[in-house]
Amino acid sequence: MNNGYYQNPVFPGIGLNNNTVPNQQSVPSYEQTQTTNIPMTMEQSYIENILRLNRGKKAKLHVTVPGSIQWQDRVFEGIIEQAGRDHVILSNPTTGEWYLVLMIYLDFVTFDEPINFIKDFS
Repeated sequence: MNNGYYQNPVFPGIGLNNNTVPNQQSVPSYEQTQTTNIPMTMEQSYIENILRLNRGKKAKLHVTVPGSIQWQDRVFEGIIEQAGRDHVILSNPTTGEWYLVLMIYLDFVTFDEPINFIKDFS
């Protein structure tokens, strides 16, 4: 049905024999950004962190769901409410709809205004 796309899934943080393996995202440094109270990870330039810094802004999420004709190449418009490691939550005040978009399907994000980001994450 899905042409073998998810034939042998590998999930981050799970090693052989289902042993938990820490990954870079799961090792927090307890530094805080100057503008928010977001605990940043060791490598701060993750998409989730950039989306969190732009919470409350209007965005367009461009997504592709492989193997789906109905959901391939879709654009979700709305206000960024929350972002996590594997998802983004948008609200659309025009339609009243809320979207939970999985990061695995996210191609890119566009904004109609300047965005906040971490200028120096080294």
